[in-house]
Amino acid sequence: QVQLVESGGGLVQPGGSLRLSCAASGIMSSIDAMGWYRQAPGKQRELVARIISGGITNYADSAKGRFTISRDNARNTVSLQMNSLKPEDTAVYYCNVERRISPAAKANYWGQGTQVTVSS
Repeated sequence: QVQLVESGGGLVQPGGSLRLSCAASGIMSSIDAMGWYRQAPGKQRELVARIISGGITNYADSAKGRFTISRDNARNTVSLQMNSLKPEDTAVYYCNVERRISPAAKANYWGQGTQVTVSS
């Protein structure tokens, strides 16, 4: 099992910045990727940014150029620096870990979510 604890959400004005952090604990072997997803009211959960083994990153088009994901392997943390925030970034943000449990299967673990609200 993997336990995830997020922090750093809150209320920010448009154009502002926030930094989300996620601390992972438990079985941290065979981790394929760590990342951030978000879910706005009435919408499906969507990928924001993801970092896979080797440091390769994937970003949603909406996040490119504004958000930066980083991972500290020694501390088992993943962070999301969000700049130039827009009202449409308002959502609950979830930390995610993908762990390979067999050659053909992986398990997804989720944090409890942290609210990000962008409003004036």
